[in-house]
Amino acid sequence: MNDCRAAVTEVLQLYFMGLYHSDVNLLGQALHPRAIYATATGGELTYRTMDEYLPIVAARPSPHSRGESRRDAVESIEFAGAAHAFARVRCSIGKKDFTDLLTLVFDDQRWQILSKVFHYDLKP
Repeated sequence: MNDCRAAVTEVLQLYFMGLYHSDVNLLGQALHPRAIYATATGGELTYRTMDEYLPIVAARPSPHSRGESRRDAVESIEFAGAAHAFARVRCSIGKKDFTDLLTLVFDDQRWQILSKVFHYDLKP
């Protein structure tokens, strides 16, 4: 299981780097092509496929380009069998502090994020 934990942690670092640099190639390595993106922060459900989400990331100025410090952390990783994992992570982008609940699957001989369900708080 330690090998699985290390592999999932590696995927999460790709995810953080992709977000920090608005790099859809890195995010594409971390996110399953059929992954979902969802939040109900603000009272209304927002849902996107990767075909909808990745172009949004590609079009926005990256936190790195804006001179923001990289602020992210893995809070926990849990496993359900050899092919399923759940990670609770935090990161900050602009004026938002995110809590991401990520489910991962082992598919095509690698770990990938299959769902990104998140909440964010606005910084004062």
